[in-house]
Amino acid sequence: MSDLRFKSVEEATSRKAVKVEIPKERVDKYYAEKVFNRQKMFEYLPRTTYEALVDAIDNKKPLSREVADSVADGMKRWAVEQGARHYTHWFQPMTGGTAEKHDAFIEHDGKGGVVETFSGKLLVQQEPDASSFPNGGIRNTFEARGYSAWDISSPAFIVDNTLCIPTIFISYTGESLDYKTPLLRALNAVDKSATRVARFFDDDVKHVLCYLGWEQEYFLVDEALYAARPDLVLTGRTLMGHESAKNQQLEDHYFGAIPSRVEAFMLDLEIECHRLGIPAKTRHNEVAPNQFELAPIFEEANLANDHNLLLMSVMNEVARRHNFRVLLHEKPFAGINGSGKHNNWSLGTDTGKLLFSPGKTPKENLEFIVFVSNVMAAVHKHNALLKASIMTATNAHRLGANEAPPAIISMFLGKQLSEVLDRIEKNEVDSIIMEGKGEMRLDLTQIPELMIDNTDRNRTSPFAFTGNRFEYRAVGSSANCASALIALNAAVAVELNEFADRVEARLAKGEPIDKVLLDEARENIIKARAIQFDGNGYSDEWKVEAKRRGLDVESSAPLMFDSYLWPSSVEMFEKAGLFNKKELEARNEVKWEMYSKKLQIESRVLGDLAINHIIPAAITYQRLLLDNVYKVKELFDGDTAKKIGGQDMASIEKIAGHLNEIKFLVEKMIKERHIANRKPSEREKAIAYHDNVAPLMEEIRHHIDSVELMVDNEIWPLPKYRELLFIR
Repeated sequence: MSDLRFKSVEEATSRKAVKVEIPKERVDKYYAEKVFNRQKMFEYLPRTTYEALVDAIDNKKPLSREVADSVADGMKRWAVEQGARHYTHWFQPMTGGTAEKHDAFIEHDGKGGVVETFSGKLLVQQEPDASSFPNGGIRNTFEARGYSAWDISSPAFIVDNTLCIPTIFISYTGESLDYKTPLLRALNAVDKSATRVARFFDDDVKHVLCYLGWEQEYFLVDEALYAARPDLVLTGRTLMGHESAKNQQLEDHYFGAIPSRVEAFMLDLEIECHRLGIPAKTRHNEVAPNQFELAPIFEEANLANDHNLLLMSVMNEVARRHNFRVLLHEKPFAGINGSGKHNNWSLGTDTGKLLFSPGKTPKENLEFIVFVSNVMAAVHKHNALLKASIMTATNAHRLGANEAPPAIISMFLGKQLSEVLDRIEKNEVDSIIMEGKGEMRLDLTQIPELMIDNTDRNRTSPFAFTGNRFEYRAVGSSANCASALIALNAAVAVELNEFADRVEARLAKGEPIDKVLLDEARENIIKARAIQFDGNGYSDEWKVEAKRRGLDVESSAPLMFDSYLWPSSVEMFEKAGLFNKKELEARNEVKWEMYSKKLQIESRVLGDLAINHIIPAAITYQRLLLDNVYKVKELFDGDTAKKIGGQDMASIEKIAGHLNEIKFLVEKMIKERHIANRKPSEREKAIAYHDNVAPLMEEIRHHIDSVELMVDNEIWPLPKYRELLFIR
């Protein structure tokens, strides 16, 4: 890093935008060119194979081995024509990212050579090492066998020269070791239960689909500066650093003009996304300096989640072409906004109706109220679980801060919907009328009439109704969306099933259907009223009020994870067909272990930087000040020397005080880390890291940041916030 101090930051960083090779064709001509989608299936598969595969995808039917062989042959021919030389099963272990093992399209030909081949057996199933991924004790180290199995609902794609086949990942004994398996189960569960309820209104409904629209926030930093920050390289966030004199306080970055280097990166990224079938649509500057956002068009949830994971991988590759590094950590810089990944979640029927969209008739609006009331009931019953589903060691830095949803789950419904629910609760409605978008007149002749939504937005709400969907704002920027979607869809699925059971029981007694549906929706609304909150989620008053309402207000991440093992959660997951208690216990072991390991790494990096970088730099500066004090005494008389040298001595003493505290706290942190590592269970270890190690890290940072303001800029060994946060 010292080289950066002798050069200027401008010399050390890349200031010019990299030229992007823009395709000559329109986007629709090269969109999804690297995806084995239905267009490619129709072109490369026999007609009978194509129809069997599409039928299996659309109607969730099993696929015969003969059809799989035919699909594999066509998929391989397409992939080889695209330049692919290898294939891989692309899966989502409980690390939170993705994993892949590449195999070439070759087998012995029996004549001393090889032949390119790819069978249905290789397409459908492979055998990764199940003991080398997080499993929470389900698999012993010596028990290696696990299986990855093809997910036919998510199309294969090509990255570089490798055919990637989305798959699930399970153990030899059948337990899921990934995020995709329980996500698919949750989507199937909500499909079946929501279809039961939707058929009270429309007999033509055969399936209900879950839709997801994620909004990916991220930071960019110059690669040269990134490489000079060991904390960024090893942990994804700055473990120290005094905030810049100017950061986001002028609010001039949000939606501002995109810097040319960043715009070149965004363009390059969008082209890669479109080739991979990721429908990237929106891009803009976010609130914090160097923070940006990319959002796609809504898609079916399983595919949308795959696309988000693929995007995070592609972003890193494209960024390096532009001499950037992408930071997906939820809070890479203190004192400015962190990054989230808002999950816009909705349900829709195969007949084309969005179930969270008010209709034009009382019957359609009754259906809307029925589904909203069931979501309210599910979120209310399992608010602690939903919070735990988005909690990680990294997202813990963001939640509860004033730029992110609070660490309390509540629902924002908006004025109009809240008024309708009030009337239903008081039994003051004969029919339900929900207004759609209305006109707004500005009385400016050059501005046309605007259409306004039937509800405002509340950025402090972690789960907000936004017109035809719910925006789950609490999901972290680095997260696998599946974690939140699994808990949410499972809870809603069970709630809808129980609602349908009650309705069918009353209908069997001859009660009129509209009255039954409205009565049951009213009961949900009354029971779930505590979850509704349209006010300021950041206020201290809300924390007190939420506790009074019986909502979960736990702020410790390790203790939040306990909610996965509450009897109500275990029962819910078992009813939904997702997990048994053994699997939930294993997954919690992984959550606690990952939490501890991340704090362990951070504390090690912080200790190393403090002792081997910060303290030596500060001592070097102290020597310069001491040398100056001696020279002043030699050159000036007593009073003048005392006046001039006294200022330096005061600085020397302040620095010495901070350095003593840093040394003491680092030693204490190391001792606490050793104590935590010896705890008998992963849960106890995680709690010890949260309670005893993390607070010391904050104290150490305070002293280092204070020293940073005092030490000569030329001597300070790390790039500062003012250099990291403003792309040149």
